[in-house]
Amino acid sequence: MLKFSLVLFLGLKMQAQDTESKVEKPKRGFISRYINSIFKDTTSQEKAQFLVYPVMGYRPETGVEFGVVPLYVFYANEDINNRLSEINAYAFFTFNGQYGLRINHAVYADQDKWFFLGDLDFEQFPLKYYGIGNEVPKENIALVDATQIRIKERVLRNVAKNFYIGLETDFRSLSNITFKSPDEEEPLVDFDLPFGAEGTTSFGMGLGLVYDERHNVLNERDAFFSEFAYINYNPFWKSDVKYQIITTDNRFFKKIGKNDVLAAQLLGEFNFGGDVPFNQLSYMGGESMMRGYFKGRFRDRNQLAAQIEYRFLPLKLGFTNRIGATVFTGVGEVFDGFDEIKMNNLKWSAGAGARFLLFQKKDIYLRFDYAFTPDGNNFYLSIGEAF
Repeated sequence: MLKFSLVLFLGLKMQAQDTESKVEKPKRGFISRYINSIFKDTTSQEKAQFLVYPVMGYRPETGVEFGVVPLYVFYANEDINNRLSEINAYAFFTFNGQYGLRINHAVYADQDKWFFLGDLDFEQFPLKYYGIGNEVPKENIALVDATQIRIKERVLRNVAKNFYIGLETDFRSLSNITFKSPDEEEPLVDFDLPFGAEGTTSFGMGLGLVYDERHNVLNERDAFFSEFAYINYNPFWKSDVKYQIITTDNRFFKKIGKNDVLAAQLLGEFNFGGDVPFNQLSYMGGESMMRGYFKGRFRDRNQLAAQIEYRFLPLKLGFTNRIGATVFTGVGEVFDGFDEIKMNNLKWSAGAGARFLLFQKKDIYLRFDYAFTPDGNNFYLSIGEAF
């Protein structure tokens, strides 16, 4: 998806204005003062910061898309010895009557005693469905128009240094489903509808174990993070389906020199114990892991994926210290059984990105990535690093 952000343009324009002569200028209006306060970053480090900026995008499934992105970052009790918390949202609509709201958060309580990590997604938005497996052709596609709701939350208690344990919950609902051809003038023929095509509602609960050395979830420079989660979806919890999932997410960050960072991630998702609805299968692609692939391009019961990224934050340009860059690559596979994994058939992606230092005192960057894959290319715009 292509997105264009007004905030970057306005910020660069504001910087250019600051290099002009010091001739007295007329008093700025509210919007100009707001943008100036962001890009000059006059807020004290311990103070919370709130940013709202508009975005415009285009997707083949929706056409032109308009949205707004609020971001709130803060330290508990305004104490910089606590970890930096963030709440990030994205609300959008299109001229085709499609809309959605996404909210994610990583909130640390005072002295990091509690950790609340979660996502909320609500979308009336078509998703592409190519089928199940690691070899489904790109041409074999259906558009799934549906109402999607997902609420995933972890409530974790610190029990030892950097170690958390707690409850993980996951609610998912897919309703008002219609499978149709990408070409609205052509009927969808010879297409096998997957399990869950009539809609499902599922709720799972389980255990989460997290080891977290991070101090800044939006741009960590030197830390290790590892999450192990077990969730059981069961009719006992008023769920339409019965199965279980184990997820392991491991991230490594190492500072190189004064500014650079080497980052790596290993992700595993394993579904077992029953039939899994197609929308809840492990999928490849999106703006975080295996960038470049359309979200859900490949999906199956299990997934293994890894990525590595080198970040120049910031670049040594001389005229500014707010521009950064990155290069990255990743490999991954979705599969039903481990015997299906073949090293010579792994999917890969690679790319590069630009960064703009949005909040200087909190070390938070605006991210623009362009990724290449054998399946196609995509680029992404968001606040904070991909992982």
